[in-house]
Amino acid sequence: MADALSRQLDQPGTYEELGFLERLKLLINSEATCRDNRKITRLLKQAKLRLNAQAADIDYRARRGLHKDTLAQLLQLDWIRHHRNLLIEGPTGTGKTFLACALGQSACEHGISVRYFRASRLFEMLTIAHGDGSFGKLLAQLAKTELGKLCITPVI
Repeated sequence: MADALSRQLDQPGTYEELGFLERLKLLINSEATCRDNRKITRLLKQAKLRLNAQAADIDYRARRGLHKDTLAQLLQLDWIRHHRNLLIEGPTGTGKTFLACALGQSACEHGISVRYFRASRLFEMLTIAHGDGSFGKLLAQLAKTELGKLCITPVI
Protein backbone atom coordinates (compact mmCIF):
# COMPACT_ATOMS: atom_id res chain seq x y z
CA MET A 1 0.00 0.00 0.00
CA ALA A 2 2.92 2.29 0.74
CA ASP A 3 4.09 1.97 -2.88
CA ALA A 4 0.61 2.79 -4.18
CA LEU A 5 0.41 5.82 -1.88
CA SER A 6 3.84 6.93 -3.03
CA ARG A 7 2.70 6.68 -6.66
CA GLN A 8 -0.36 8.79 -5.82
CA LEU A 9 1.81 11.42 -4.16
CA ASP A 10 4.27 11.44 -7.08
CA GLN A 11 1.46 12.49 -9.43
CA PRO A 12 0.22 15.84 -8.10
CA GLY A 13 -3.12 16.93 -9.49
CA THR A 14 -4.12 13.44 -10.63
CA TYR A 15 -5.82 12.30 -7.43
CA GLU A 16 -6.68 15.65 -5.82
CA GLU A 17 -10.26 15.60 -7.13
CA LEU A 18 -10.92 12.29 -5.43
CA GLY A 19 -12.17 12.17 -1.88
CA PHE A 20 -10.49 10.30 0.95
CA LEU A 21 -12.63 7.17 0.56
CA GLU A 22 -12.02 6.95 -3.20
CA ARG A 23 -8.27 7.28 -2.73
CA LEU A 24 -8.34 4.73 0.08
CA LYS A 25 -10.29 2.37 -2.14
CA LEU A 26 -7.62 2.73 -4.86
CA LEU A 27 -4.92 1.92 -2.31
CA ILE A 28 -6.81 -1.15 -1.06
CA ASN A 29 -7.44 -2.37 -4.62
CA SER A 30 -3.76 -1.91 -5.44
CA GLU A 31 -2.76 -3.95 -2.38
CA ALA A 32 -5.24 -6.71 -3.21
CA THR A 33 -3.95 -6.90 -6.79
CA CYS A 34 -0.37 -7.01 -5.56
CA ARG A 35 -1.16 -9.85 -3.14
CA ASP A 36 -3.01 -11.82 -5.83
CA ASN A 37 -0.05 -11.44 -8.19
CA ARG A 38 2.38 -12.61 -5.51
CA LYS A 39 0.18 -15.64 -4.79
CA ILE A 40 0.04 -16.59 -8.47
CA THR A 41 3.82 -16.20 -8.75
CA ARG A 42 4.31 -18.38 -5.66
CA LEU A 43 1.89 -21.05 -6.93
CA LEU A 44 3.59 -21.15 -10.33
CA LYS A 45 7.00 -21.54 -8.70
CA GLN A 46 5.76 -24.34 -6.43
CA ALA A 47 4.02 -26.09 -9.34
CA LYS A 48 7.34 -26.68 -11.11
CA LEU A 49 5.59 -26.77 -14.48
CA ARG A 50 7.88 -27.98 -17.22
CA LEU A 51 6.67 -25.38 -19.73
CA ASN A 52 5.21 -21.89 -19.60
CA ALA A 53 2.11 -22.89 -21.55
CA GLN A 54 -0.98 -20.78 -22.08
CA ALA A 55 -4.36 -22.28 -22.94
CA ALA A 56 -4.76 -19.68 -25.69
CA ASP A 57 -1.71 -21.15 -27.46
CA ILE A 58 -3.16 -24.66 -27.83
CA ASP A 59 -3.23 -25.73 -31.48
CA TYR A 60 -6.49 -27.48 -32.35
CA ARG A 61 -5.58 -27.95 -36.01
CA ALA A 62 -3.26 -30.87 -35.34
CA ARG A 63 -4.94 -34.25 -35.76
CA ARG A 64 -4.83 -35.65 -32.25
CA GLY A 65 -8.48 -35.84 -31.20
CA LEU A 66 -8.44 -32.67 -29.11
CA HIS A 67 -11.79 -30.88 -29.06
CA LYS A 68 -12.21 -27.20 -28.16
CA ASP A 69 -15.41 -27.79 -26.21
CA THR A 70 -13.83 -30.53 -24.08
CA LEU A 71 -10.78 -28.43 -23.33
CA ALA A 72 -12.94 -25.37 -22.58
CA GLN A 73 -14.82 -27.48 -20.04
CA LEU A 74 -11.53 -28.66 -18.48
CA LEU A 75 -10.28 -25.06 -18.29
CA GLN A 76 -13.28 -24.16 -16.12
CA LEU A 77 -11.52 -26.31 -13.48
CA ASP A 78 -14.71 -27.81 -12.06
CA TRP A 79 -13.07 -31.23 -12.27
CA ILE A 80 -10.51 -30.08 -9.70
CA ARG A 81 -13.14 -28.66 -7.37
CA HIS A 82 -15.05 -31.97 -7.61
CA HIS A 83 -11.86 -33.96 -6.87
CA ARG A 84 -11.86 -35.68 -10.26
CA ASN A 85 -8.75 -37.09 -11.91
CA LEU A 86 -7.35 -36.33 -15.33
CA LEU A 87 -4.98 -38.64 -17.16
CA ILE A 88 -3.41 -37.31 -20.33
CA GLU A 89 -2.08 -40.02 -22.60
CA GLY A 90 -1.01 -40.29 -26.18
CA PRO A 91 1.94 -40.95 -28.47
CA THR A 92 5.19 -39.07 -28.07
CA GLY A 93 5.09 -35.57 -29.53
CA THR A 94 1.33 -35.01 -29.41
CA GLY A 95 1.45 -32.18 -26.88
CA LYS A 96 0.64 -33.94 -23.60
CA THR A 97 3.18 -31.91 -21.66
CA PHE A 98 2.02 -28.64 -23.19
CA LEU A 99 -1.61 -29.46 -22.42
CA ALA A 100 -0.83 -30.48 -18.83
CA CYS A 101 1.21 -27.31 -18.27
CA ALA A 102 -1.53 -25.12 -19.79
CA LEU A 103 -4.08 -26.67 -17.41
CA GLY A 104 -1.67 -26.26 -14.49
CA GLN A 105 -0.96 -22.63 -15.42
CA SER A 106 -4.69 -21.90 -15.58
CA ALA A 107 -5.25 -23.54 -12.20
CA CYS A 108 -2.46 -21.46 -10.62
CA GLU A 109 -3.95 -18.29 -12.10
CA HIS A 110 -7.21 -19.20 -10.36
CA GLY A 111 -5.46 -19.66 -7.01
CA ILE A 112 -5.33 -23.47 -7.08
CA SER A 113 -2.13 -25.13 -5.92
CA VAL A 114 -0.52 -27.45 -8.46
CA ARG A 115 2.42 -29.87 -8.65
CA TYR A 116 3.61 -31.20 -11.99
CA PHE A 117 5.07 -34.70 -12.27
CA ARG A 118 5.75 -37.01 -15.14
CA ALA A 119 4.05 -40.29 -14.23
CA SER A 120 7.34 -42.21 -14.27
CA ARG A 121 8.97 -39.70 -11.89
CA LEU A 122 5.99 -39.75 -9.51
CA PHE A 123 6.02 -43.56 -9.37
CA GLU A 124 9.77 -43.51 -8.76
CA MET A 125 9.35 -40.99 -5.92
CA LEU A 126 6.63 -43.12 -4.35
CA THR A 127 8.72 -46.29 -4.60
CA ILE A 128 11.76 -44.62 -3.04
CA ALA A 129 9.64 -43.07 -0.27
CA HIS A 130 8.10 -46.44 0.46
CA GLY A 131 11.57 -47.96 0.76
CA ASP A 132 13.11 -45.29 2.97
CA GLY A 133 10.12 -44.90 5.28
CA SER A 134 9.04 -41.43 4.16
CA PHE A 135 5.98 -42.66 2.24
CA GLY A 136 3.46 -41.19 4.71
CA LYS A 137 5.22 -37.85 4.73
CA LEU A 138 5.25 -37.72 0.91
CA LEU A 139 1.56 -38.63 0.72
CA ALA A 140 0.73 -35.91 3.26
CA GLN A 141 2.74 -33.40 1.22
CA LEU A 142 0.94 -34.39 -1.98
CA ALA A 143 -2.46 -34.26 -0.25
CA LYS A 144 -1.95 -30.57 0.59
CA THR A 145 -1.90 -29.71 -3.11
CA GLU A 146 -5.29 -29.22 -4.74
CA LEU A 147 -4.06 -30.40 -8.15
CA GLY A 148 -1.19 -32.45 -6.84
CA LYS A 149 -0.77 -35.16 -9.36
CA LEU A 150 -0.71 -33.63 -12.81
CA CYS A 151 0.70 -36.66 -14.60
CA ILE A 152 1.45 -37.36 -18.20
CA THR A 153 2.53 -40.62 -19.72
CA PRO A 154 3.30 -41.70 -23.27
CA VAL A 155 1.35 -44.56 -24.77
CA ILE A 156 3.75 -47.33 -25.70
